[in-house]
Amino acid sequence: MALIEISNVTKSYSKGEETITPLDDVSFSIEQGEFISLMGASGTGKSTLLNLVASIDKPDSGTINIDGTEITHLSRSKQAEWRAANLGYIFQTHNLIPVLTSYENIELPLLLLSMSAAERRKRVEIALKAVDLLDRADHYPRQMSGGQEQRVGIARAIVAHPKVVVADEPTGDLDPETSDQILELLQQLNKQLNVTLLMVTHDAEAALTAERQFRLDHGKLIETTQSLETTQPTSPVSTSQAT
Repeated sequence: MALIEISNVTKSYSKGEETITPLDDVSFSIEQGEFISLMGASGTGKSTLLNLVASIDKPDSGTINIDGTEITHLSRSKQAEWRAANLGYIFQTHNLIPVLTSYENIELPLLLLSMSAAERRKRVEIALKAVDLLDRADHYPRQMSGGQEQRVGIARAIVAHPKVVVADEPTGDLDPETSDQILELLQQLNKQLNVTLLMVTHDAEAALTAERQFRLDHGKLIETTQSLETTQPTSPVSTSQAT
């Protein structure tokens, strides 16, 4: 069984008298340790799908099963508990708390778990080492570059050893050189830690760093070419095709 199973998920919103359906009967699955990228025009539902996987929102219909847990049917309190233990979130704008140091920002998710101070310290130091920021542990966000802030955000996302990490435009606010460094870091963490990673991006080159690439188009999910060198016809992903 795949780590993430998304089955016949539909999500709609009302905008005045108009009904918008960014996700229309979407089904696909993600294996443990896969790195998936998701593209699409603005408003096509990329972040909507990310938030559903992160249990921040619920679909109108369909189910999302992650590692044997049907997250769409959890209560609000159970969803919060599940996120704290199983999910890491990387934001485009870092979302660091300015009055906290790098160490303290990274430690935040661990405060929601039953864990000793010694274990928290060990995990934070491992996360800082993973993103090569041990020497910035006591620095505040204002004392770091944008790339360093994003590395802190990545460390915060992995510190609780989550089953899944979702990344919403993780390089959107960065210059090209720093973006390349962050993407390389995500690839390393995916391979070395076997982290299952779902990344939303508007950058076609960034999308190609993932093992599999998808795009959303008119509510439908389409798997695209997996090669940097070749261009192949795209095909819709159905329940029977998704792997």
